[in-house]
Amino acid sequence: MEELLILSQIVVSISVIVVWVFRRENITIEFEQYGISDTIRDVVGALKISLATILILGIWYKELLIISSIFMAFLMICAQYFHIKVKNPLKKFIPSLCLLILCLFIAVQNWSIV
Repeated sequence: MEELLILSQIVVSISVIVVWVFRRENITIEFEQYGISDTIRDVVGALKISLATILILGIWYKELLIISSIFMAFLMICAQYFHIKVKNPLKKFIPSLCLLILCLFIAVQNWSIV
């Protein structure tokens, strides 16, 4: 189970970093579609990249995993809300839904640490 937990942390972290660093133009278009300001987009991006980094650090420092995975799950719920709000097709929902599930898995698996 430990290997699956670490793999989940890595998948969430790398996915978030790839999207927010290397595919930023897509994020810019999506946030414009949602009617969200550039400032909020940048704050969300900084939060997601920070949380992704903390999830990686959680491989060695387990006490970081609960808070980082719950906050990341919250941001993924927000992403789901905005996809629904603008009536995006199902394929747009799937990435953030998968990351939401992985974040909840990470949180549940580490709940005993709290």
